[in-house]
Amino acid sequence: MAVLVAPTKSNLIKAKSSLVLSIKGYELLDKKRNVLIKEMMMWVNRARTMHNEIYVVLEEAYGILQKSNVTLGVKNVEDMTYSIPKEDTYEILLKSVMGIDIPTIKYKADDGFNPAYGFYNSNASLDEARQKFEVVKEKIYELAEVENSVFKLAKEIEKTKKRTNALKYVQIPKYKEQVKYIQEVLEEKEREDFFRLKRLKGKK
Repeated sequence: MAVLVAPTKSNLIKAKSSLVLSIKGYELLDKKRNVLIKEMMMWVNRARTMHNEIYVVLEEAYGILQKSNVTLGVKNVEDMTYSIPKEDTYEILLKSVMGIDIPTIKYKADDGFNPAYGFYNSNASLDEARQKFEVVKEKIYELAEVENSVFKLAKEIEKTKKRTNALKYVQIPKYKEQVKYIQEVLEEKEREDFFRLKRLKGKK
């Protein structure tokens, strides 16, 4: 590695200081990366669990909906879905997880007392299916938060990894080389000065 620095005492002090800072920076970033990885794995495990929960509830909801299709007729059930209003009971906020902004979804849960269709043309199985799909919707909101957390943490881990690699493989070796080079030159110069002074004293 080329060392483009003048071999002076002031540059030696600067190189040593930069080396210490780089090592400390690397240690801190490496700790941060390990903490972020642990945090991300926790969210990944949670996402995996939530996927399984959603599949179970979806299976139940579709099973009940099938009963409604049989008892009320597919066309009637389909017509009733058109009366369901567009979802607007949620808003996206931001929360900080280890200094990383992660979107969170704030929503109003359905109380179940205001169905979008009339009771005359429906039955209990349709009401039950609607409630099950409401549970699915809420779980999907939660899953969206979790998967966003995983995505944001993964990006931060990648950025932190690049910084630690830059310090470990570029900055730290560079400053180590500078310190070694300057020390060797200064020591050689000191030895030359010592022998020159010794020769001068011997001539007197």
